[in-house]
Amino acid sequence: MDRIDASDYHDIVHAEEPRVSPDDERVAFVRREPDDEESYGATIHVVPVGGDEPTQFTVSEGVDGQPRWSPNGDRLAFASTRGESDRQQLWILPTSGGEARRVTGVVGGIADLEWSPDGSRLLFTQQVAAEDRETHRDYAVDPDYEPEEPDPRVVDRMVYRAATEYFDGRRSHVYVLDVEAALEADDEVLHGEVGESDDENDENDENDDSDPVHPDDHPITRLTDGDEDYIAPTWGDDETVYYASKTAEEDEHPDDSLTYELYEHDLESGEATAFTETTGWIDSLEATADGRVAFPYTPEENASMRQTEITVHDREDGTEVTPTEPLDRTVGHNCAFRLDPAGESLYFTTPDEGSRVLWTVPIDGSDDPARIYGEGVTIEGFSVGENAIAYVQSEWDHPGDVFLSTRGGNEVTRLTRVNDDSLSDRAVRQPEEIRFESEGVEIQGWVLTPPEFDADATDEEYPLVVEIHGGPHAQWTTAGTMWHEFQTLAAEGYVVFWCNPRGSTGYGEDHATAIERDWGEVTLTDVLEGVEEVCERDYVDSDEQYVTGGSFGGFMTAWTVAHTDRFEAAVSQRGVYDLTSFYGSTDAFKLVEGDFDTTPWEEPEFLWEQSPVAHVDEVDTPTLVLHSDRDYRTPANTAELFYLGLQKGGVDTRLVRYPREGHELSRSGEPGHVVDRLERIVRWFDGYSDYSEAPPALERDRGAGLSSAQEDDGGKE
Repeated sequence: MDRIDASDYHDIVHAEEPRVSPDDERVAFVRREPDDEESYGATIHVVPVGGDEPTQFTVSEGVDGQPRWSPNGDRLAFASTRGESDRQQLWILPTSGGEARRVTGVVGGIADLEWSPDGSRLLFTQQVAAEDRETHRDYAVDPDYEPEEPDPRVVDRMVYRAATEYFDGRRSHVYVLDVEAALEADDEVLHGEVGESDDENDENDENDDSDPVHPDDHPITRLTDGDEDYIAPTWGDDETVYYASKTAEEDEHPDDSLTYELYEHDLESGEATAFTETTGWIDSLEATADGRVAFPYTPEENASMRQTEITVHDREDGTEVTPTEPLDRTVGHNCAFRLDPAGESLYFTTPDEGSRVLWTVPIDGSDDPARIYGEGVTIEGFSVGENAIAYVQSEWDHPGDVFLSTRGGNEVTRLTRVNDDSLSDRAVRQPEEIRFESEGVEIQGWVLTPPEFDADATDEEYPLVVEIHGGPHAQWTTAGTMWHEFQTLAAEGYVVFWCNPRGSTGYGEDHATAIERDWGEVTLTDVLEGVEEVCERDYVDSDEQYVTGGSFGGFMTAWTVAHTDRFEAAVSQRGVYDLTSFYGSTDAFKLVEGDFDTTPWEEPEFLWEQSPVAHVDEVDTPTLVLHSDRDYRTPANTAELFYLGLQKGGVDTRLVRYPREGHELSRSGEPGHVVDRLERIVRWFDGYSDYSEAPPALERDRGAGLSSAQEDDGGKE
């Protein structure tokens, strides 16, 4: 069989956002795949639960997402960039057949899409500036409209950028769309000018089609206003919407707060009432028609290390319960929670010893959480129907498909095989789980061998690549977003080792908080214990070891090469190298406060000593530094400082910057960049390996070994 390689990424399909239909007979999902070197296409497909092949429901134009069945299943709402601009707009498609109809033309895109219980309205959020609200561009905007780039850019918030974008005054606000009014409206109403009414002009120009539409007559209604973010909206009953917004003490900046107020918005009266507070981070809310609201809660003290629970507030009597509390696992870090249609059971995912698994618990906390599904798999997203649960599941032998099970986790059915065509002739190896001890703590890890590995061939040896995960409070599995990278490195002839050292989630709160005020030494101790364990195997060449990692894994790669010379070469990706500079430039400065319980003003020397760049003068290992130009989670300034230190020390090094990319480069960057990153990692390691004839990358022709190289791109790098 052929080996997996980096360029196979162009053929890998990602199944996302599964949604069970109200009758439990169909599952809608998003099929996303690379279109070319720079972009992805995404369409919505529907698969019957009986086992037939999926049907493409939306045309291959633009990027579709957020499929949402109407309560009676006769319509499917979704967001799409198709049409005249790249903004996501709201579309509605009859499920019995027919064309999709665009029902918004808003300036800020569509997110958090949800039908009202009676199917008459759709709830959504969009990112808009004050001027957008004043001019009603959040109701309708000319498709050709493009906001001007601020010049100069004036900043008055602590957090003023995230992902790959500056906020530029945009805030998240909550909207409701009247579905029938939108479907009956003409394009001028939906996509034309919206302005304030003028009684005299209304009377004189009653039939003038050029008059702007008044907001009160528009199918869209905005529920929130002001210079705050209103997030995570959800329906209670047909006239009640719940959402959250950050709050702060009088002398505290909202961006410096971890406190959220939850609001109940009565659509009939237009009144919004704050009814409880929570702390931590909010991705979503869930609510019942009788006034019970489920929301995330993370203790404020050292919040970045603490576990996230789900608390349920009862609006009738004001009581609160936390049904997830008996479980020593977190409902944070890419996990999710959902209520069943009756509103009696809460379903949620957590990391759990190298898997991301599904649990259920009564919403009133009358019983302990029960694990219903997920050992050895990674559940990426799920939807709860009347009798079934649909989820995207990845395993060691595939990067993700749509599965269906009963509500109890039994009778599991695989509904899709989206990558069978591209991977059927590829050699995929199964990782071996290992357990080892580090300072009295059991650590879980995995070993992946090359496709040609033969356990009986005692004279064969292979070099070792050590991968260190990000977070730091995350976990690695045998599947998920790292599936392709691990398999590619193994296919290139490396044994790959990864583990979940202390600091990782999935092993209880004590395990996650064990790196408090000490990211580097504790993590390195655990990783190296695992490396020693793996190097005892006859087929591993202990003289040929390499290390890489991204984000916190980039921090740890730099920390590692500054504290040991055992690795022949290293690739540090999108890392944090100076905690003080990171604190001042990231949107996640609370991570430093939570994990180190300090700030640069309180303990500047301590944070310096805890930073890899403070020890860069000890590095001898050839180190490639990869970073993204628009990474606003781990901004490039600390990578530049680390790289400069390597250069000053005479270390073999190179800094590779990816334009247009952010912190998600390895997971959802431009396809050409994803491939290039993997090829550069392999090329860097190969250049220092006795198992490869390739010279070091610094000595090779520009583009050598890279599929993106142009024929006329000659000379030396």
